Amino acid sequence: MPEMDPAASWPNYREADFVIQNYRFASGEVLPELRLHCRTMGTPRRDSAGKIANGVLLLQGNTGTGANWLRPSLADELYGPGQPLDATQYFFIMQDAIGRGGSSKPSDGLRGNFPHYRYRDMVESGYRLLTEHLGVGHLRLVIGSSMGGMHAWMWAEMYPDLMDGVIALSCQPVEISGRNWLGRRAAGRRRAGPRSPRTAPGHRPRSRGARRRPKP
Repeated sequence: MPEMDPAASWPNYREADFVIQNYRFASGEVLPELRLHCRTMGTPRRDSAGKIANGVLLLQGNTGTGANWLRPSLADELYGPGQPLDATQYFFIMQDAIGRGGSSKPSDGLRGNFPHYRYRDMVESGYRLLTEHLGVGHLRLVIGSSMGGMHAWMWAEMYPDLMDGVIALSCQPVEISGRNWLGRRAAGRRRAGPRSPRTAPGHRPRSRGARRRPKP
């Protein structure tokens, strides 16, 4: 099925990059240029100070980008005339979070030397994108799915006066636990943990039936 051109489907659709110079992460590490890619569309309405006052922030899940919100199966039910998020009534911001899509990420070249980043960095940099680059003064709504939902809870905690409401999908505002926690911790250890000689590349494990040779 051919992809639809968002610019032909939605009013004022644009893509752009915002670069923050010498961005300091919560870890204390500094990236000389942090690039944040975003998509915007809709109809901005401004307050007396000239700030956008009808913003809707859409936050993607862990493996996606802002483009997830433009899939026809979703967009065609949300943004059309008279639909819940009518694009003639709201201004939409769909950011690629740090580590995803067109935003700065380890695979750009730094790889293991890329600064350690956490959800707070992803939210704080997004706030700067909205306020410093796009001129947003108020959000009518923040909607996030999965990882974006967890970000949505943090937006509400960190910037409670910025928005009227939050919708967090497929997530809970609590710490992960149980098998979810164990699976993520195991995956993290496999990716980042030091390898023992038995798990190092080239190691040939002894079969169960093999016997030790007696010492001379």
